[in-house]
Amino acid sequence: MTHTDASPDAARSGTFQIGGDLSVNRLGFGAMRVTGDGIWGDPADPEGALETLRRLPELGVNLIDTADSYGPAVSEELIHQALHPYDTVVIATKAGLTRTGPNVWVPVGRPEYLKQQAYLSRRRLGVERIDLWQLHRIDPKVPRDEQFGAIRELMDEGVIRHAGLSEVNVEEIEAAREVFPVATVQNLYNLVNRKSEDVLDYCERENIGFLPWYPLAAGSLAKDGSVLAEVARRLNASPSQVALAWVLKRSPVMLPIPGTGKVRHLEENVAAAGLTLTDQDFQKLDEVGREEWEKNRT
Repeated sequence: MTHTDASPDAARSGTFQIGGDLSVNRLGFGAMRVTGDGIWGDPADPEGALETLRRLPELGVNLIDTADSYGPAVSEELIHQALHPYDTVVIATKAGLTRTGPNVWVPVGRPEYLKQQAYLSRRRLGVERIDLWQLHRIDPKVPRDEQFGAIRELMDEGVIRHAGLSEVNVEEIEAAREVFPVATVQNLYNLVNRKSEDVLDYCERENIGFLPWYPLAAGSLAKDGSVLAEVARRLNASPSQVALAWVLKRSPVMLPIPGTGKVRHLEENVAAAGLTLTDQDFQKLDEVGREEWEKNRT
C-alpha cells in the first residue's frame, strides 16, 4: 500500500467544479477497460467488472468517464447495471468514434449521428440528462462548426448539461467556445507524454477541467534506480501511484481517470490520492519526465 494511514479515498485528491457547478472529486475512473479485449464486446469476467464499478462510490470516486464506443455500448450498460440510480456519481460519456472491430476506431462527426448517439447514451445510462457529454474526436471530414452546433443543440434540448472535447489543441477549444461553453478537455497526458502541456495550461487559465487519459504511464522512469523508483520506495508506493500523484499535483484542474477491470488495481490507484509529493520531488519528477518526453520525440 502507500504512505497513508487510512483506506483509499478519492476525496483526498480534492474537488473540482465541472462547468462551475458540478462538484466532483478530482481522481476519477475511466470505464474503458470493463469491456472485452480491444475494448470490444463483453468483459472476460463480467462479475469482476461489475464489482469494480460498484466499489467506486465506496472509494469516493464520483466521476466516471465512459463512451458509447467502449464495447460498443457495453461499458455504459455495465455502469447502468452496477450503479443506477447514480445519486452522487457523475457519469461522463462521449460520442464521435464508431467501431467495426477490436481496436478499430473511426471518427464520425455528422451532426445527426452525434445527436442520435447522445440520445442512445442517455437511454442506456438511464438518465434524463447526461451530466457531461464529450466529442470523442473532431471528425476531419465534417466541418467542425457543424459538430459544435450539434453539441449546442443537445444542450439547448436538455439532453446534456455540460459538454467537452477530446484530443484537441488550443485553437480548436477556442473555436468550440464560440458555439458552446467547453467544460472539459480530455487529452493524452502523463509524466512522460507532454504533448498537451499548452492545452493543460490553457485549461488551467480558463478553469476548464482537464481529463488526462493514460495518466499512469511512466515509461523507462519506472525502472529500478530512477528518480521515480526512488520516490516510490521512500513513500512506500508503486511507481504508477507516484506517477498518478504527480499528475494530480501538476494542476488544480486535473481530473485523471485511470481505468481497470479489477478491484485490487482500482484500490491501488485510488490510494494514490493520499500520497503527498514534496515540491522538490514534484520538480525532480517533472524534469526527468520532460527529458524522457524530449528523448522519445526525437
